[in-house]
Order: sequence, then C-alpha cells, then structure tokens
Amino acid sequence: MFLFIPMQTVLGTILFVLYAVTILGLVLVIITENRNPLKAIPWVIVLLFIPAIGLIFYFFFGQDNRKQRIISRRTYKRIKMRPLQGGYKKEICKAPEKYSPLITLLESSNQAPLLPGTEIKIYTAGEEKFSDLLADILSAKHHIHIQYYIFCDDEIGTKIKNALIAKAKEGVKVRVLYDDVGSWEVKNAFYQEMQNEGVEVYSFLKVVFPVLTSKVNYRNHRKIVVVDGAIGYMGGMNIADRYIAGTEWGEWRDTHFRFKGKGVHGLQSVFLVDWYVVTKHLIDTPVYYPKPQLFNNNLMQVVTSGPVGIWRTLLQATIYAVSNAKKYIYIQTPYFLPTEGLNQALQTAGLAGVDVRLMLPNKSDTHLVNMASHSFIDEMEKSGVKVYLYKPGFLHAKLIVIDDDLTVIGSANMDFRSFEHNFEVNAFVYDQEFALKMKDVFFEDMKESDLLIPSVWLKRPLKQRLTESFMRLFSPLF
Repeated sequence: MFLFIPMQTVLGTILFVLYAVTILGLVLVIITENRNPLKAIPWVIVLLFIPAIGLIFYFFFGQDNRKQRIISRRTYKRIKMRPLQGGYKKEICKAPEKYSPLITLLESSNQAPLLPGTEIKIYTAGEEKFSDLLADILSAKHHIHIQYYIFCDDEIGTKIKNALIAKAKEGVKVRVLYDDVGSWEVKNAFYQEMQNEGVEVYSFLKVVFPVLTSKVNYRNHRKIVVVDGAIGYMGGMNIADRYIAGTEWGEWRDTHFRFKGKGVHGLQSVFLVDWYVVTKHLIDTPVYYPKPQLFNNNLMQVVTSGPVGIWRTLLQATIYAVSNAKKYIYIQTPYFLPTEGLNQALQTAGLAGVDVRLMLPNKSDTHLVNMASHSFIDEMEKSGVKVYLYKPGFLHAKLIVIDDDLTVIGSANMDFRSFEHNFEVNAFVYDQEFALKMKDVFFEDMKESDLLIPSVWLKRPLKQRLTESFMRLFSPLF
C-alpha cells in the first residue's frame, strides 16, 4: 500500500526548505563577515524571527559590499596620484606636525595627497553660488565636469543644462554624472536633451528594477564641478531651486565652496574615478591637470569614502580629529546619527573640557530622521556638549572646525548613511585663516539658533522621548 502525498504538499515542503536554507545561509554569511556585533545581531534576530520581511530588508539595506571592487587598485591609484605629478617642492607641502598622523591616515587609507595653495571662496547662499557657477561654465575653453546627487529640471537646473549644451556646441568637452536615485523625480527627457546635443550624460549605479536591486541603498552623494582643471566647486548644494528660493516653511541654509589652485586637481581625480566606474573610460592625461598658481599657504586633502573598500575613511578621520582636539570642536550637520565610536569620541571630548558645539536644524526635510537625531541630544548635553537648533529654515550645511587650524567641508553628513553607504567627498583643510572664516560662519548661524537648555530639554514629554528612542533603532537604515 502506497502513501499518497499531494503534489502541493511536496512543493510546499520543498519551498519551505529552500526558504529556511536561504535564511540560515544569510545568517551564516552575516556571522562569518565579522561585522560589528551591534549591527550583526539585529540582522540575525530580524532574519530568524520575521524572515519574510527581514529577507527583503536585508537585500536592500543589509549586504556588505566592502570586499567588492568597482575599480582595480592599479587604475584607482593611477588616477588618484595624478594630482601629485608636476607638483611642488617638499618644503611647500610640509605637513603641520600636529596633524601629521591624520594626514598619514588619509594618505594610506585613501591615497589622498597633500595639496598646497588653494584659494577657497565660501558660499552661504545659493544665488551667488549658481551665479558664479554659470559664469565659470560659460567661460570654459576645454572641458566641464559636473557631478551631483540631485540635478533638477527646475528653473536653475534648466539654466545650467542650457549653458552646458551651448558649451558642447562650441566644442568644449562636457561630461555629466548624476545619481540615479537622488534624481529619480527628474524626467529622463531632461538628460536625454543634453545627450542629444553633445553632452556626455550618465547616471551613477543605475537602478533599472528598483524592487529587485540592492543598488538602491548605495548612492553617490558627491557634488563636484571642475572647469578646465583650474576651477572647482564642492560642498553641500545640489542643483535645485530650493537652494535659492527655500521651502514653504523657511530658507534652505547650505554651504558650498569654489576652489582655484591645486585643490581642483583633487576634485578632478575624484570625478574621473567615478567616470571610469560608470563608463570604463580612463581619462588621466596631463591636459586635465594644468599646473596651477599657488594662491596661499594652506594645505588640503580631498578625501573620498564609499561602501566599497575595507576602510571607512571619513568616519575614521572624523573620530581621530575629534579625539585629538584641544580647544574646541564646532559641528554643523543636517542629520546627526553618529556611530557608536563617534558618539563616544564627542562625549569624551565634552567631558574632557573641550568646547564642543553641535548645530542641527530645528525642522528637517525628513521628520523621522529628525526624531532619531534628537535621541542623541540627551547624552550629548549630559557630557557637556552644547546643542543649537537652527530656526529660520532647514540647515543642510556640513562643517567641522577644530582648534582654529583644521576645517572639514564637503558632502558628508554626520550619519550612518554618509559614513557607511554613500559615496562622499570631503576636503580636510589645514589652515588658520580658512578655519577662522568658517568659525565666523558658524557664529553667524548661532545668532539664528536656540541653545538648548539641558534642564528644559531633558523634561520634554515622555511620548516624544519614547518616539525618538524608537526611531533611533533604525538609524543605520536612515
């Protein structure tokens, strides 16, 4: 006598076994990757207890790509080292002794050379930045390289698009990179028009099927412009009208920078690495790195980070700089979701008597992230860190100034996404004059901010504190 088992039951059993093997396999992968236990354990718990949802979330947000290579070491080093060619005598590039270990860290983990004599213009309003940018684009003679997380098809975006098309028709080589997720809302026809008119346009890590790809979690957040290898832009501003007109609920306060001099070569190498990743076209001829004038005595390293490679360079460098501050640390960031290491470094500095000031937006463009950010304020204030909330609108600026001689500027926010998942670019500037200028910018914004009083902040409603603490659990995903 044969026992009859329905085919549906057999298939169901097979599918269940395959599903269970997949989940257990992912758990084994997470364990063998030797991740930080604070990040590994939550993923193991989620996959074991809510496997269906956990599997989806892991596919989008949990995979560790740091062992993958999107560019060979040889090609990467060849492009990154190009700014050193045709360089200056060693005495000009002599590292300040105080920051010699930091400079070595950035050189060894990121191949970021020390670049002398860069003129830096500061923008705290979008109107002036875009006015200068359009003028520089229209003056280009050889090439224009543009890379933005968001390149909108609004009024200012259309003006820049038309300027790029005009230069391409003149024979100037125009190359454009935009982030596929950051610019999702922009119509394809906007970029296609540039392509049709002679501009080379590519999206970074294109997400063809959003529901079937893990690329959606790894975005290129850099904002870079290079004109003729002689003028460069970098900072926090994307291309969008809100950087000029603000929002319905206030201004969009951001900071951006214009470089002339050797620092432009650092930006050029970053752009050309990303260009190679997207197009597999290697560009490193000397014409893209014309010998610049020495404008002053400052020194700079242009530093990148991303979700590939074994080192979290910007996070490691930030922790080192914070841990070695002697007098003060002033920070502006739109999103404050620090890793445990950075969280402890800031608290330790506050407890040690360093004047630590943290400026955040009072109101954010992302409510859930803002609540998670506020959950870190309690321990900051208890350790002596002064926390300011910027009131006139959304503070999107990214800034660290330390001890009147180190300034960190660029695209990276102080959160998990910038330190772990995004492709970012920051400049570490070793110069007292520039540090004092950015310190003044910080003080001007302080006038428009409320200093949180610990005794008042710690008494906010229980419901608010519980909500903030709950949202903090999702910090690595934000």
